[in-house]
Amino acid sequence: MKKRILVGLITGAALLTLAACGGTNSSSSTSGSDSSKALSGQIISGGSTALQPLVQQASTEFMTKNPNVQITVQGGGSGVGLTQVAAGSFQIGNSDIFAEEKTGIDSSAITDNKVAVVGFAPIVNSKTSVDNLTKQQLIDIFTGKITNWKEVGGSDQKITVIGRTAGSGTRVNFDHFALDKATEVTGPTQDASGSVVTMVGQTPGAISYVAFSYLETSTAVKAISIDGVKPTDANVQTNDWKVWSYEHMYVNTKKATKAEKEFINYVKNDSASLKKLGYISVSDMKVDRDSEGNVTKK
Repeated sequence: MKKRILVGLITGAALLTLAACGGTNSSSSTSGSDSSKALSGQIISGGSTALQPLVQQASTEFMTKNPNVQITVQGGGSGVGLTQVAAGSFQIGNSDIFAEEKTGIDSSAITDNKVAVVGFAPIVNSKTSVDNLTKQQLIDIFTGKITNWKEVGGSDQKITVIGRTAGSGTRVNFDHFALDKATEVTGPTQDASGSVVTMVGQTPGAISYVAFSYLETSTAVKAISIDGVKPTDANVQTNDWKVWSYEHMYVNTKKATKAEKEFINYVKNDSASLKKLGYISVSDMKVDRDSEGNVTKK
């Protein structure tokens, strides 16, 4: 009887050992399979400078988690982003405007991904005493009808209007929703949001406009309210502050890779970075807006 028990114990131990070995081989095989599915590829994501800070930070984090993916982030403006992704030079085209708003772009050939919302605000040199303008005053300043701050309750100082280049999505949105599509006065322009902040901060009496994501980058500039409404995230979410847009990341409809799609999802779902860098999650909006500017409540 003792011999039978001993044999049974030995046999049971052997079976457990074999099962363990089998389990180890299975796990190793699964691990190898997962490894073979690791994301890889090279991505150029360029265009909107309003979206650039978020994409830049996200790319660094994404590449750390996916070392076989190489992402290059460029600016150049929304027009460049749309044009280059349509041409195939960029894998991702970053834009503050819908592709339908850009002349010469076949919007059916590229796929839209709304990753965030951003507000745009008029900014002035921080030494300017004016904190609020009516919409009509704002239009009159940017069209050259008002040329001195004393005309809107400020000190006797010349107003220097600093515009954005024609390919800027920030300009398209500001002209549309802040200036009622009025034509800006001819003057100095900048093609990058960071350069605008620097120039306004260095120019007494200057006024321009940037995305909310650039409002905290310099104490030399300050944002201006319009008709008593402050440029805040909460006011954008309800459309009380009407100067805002979706931030789009377009990809080629037929050639988009898994790495590109995963990166875009990473940008869209990085809620901590969205808030920290001055963006608003699309899911937090209380309204929708289409490519023609029509707003509907959710």
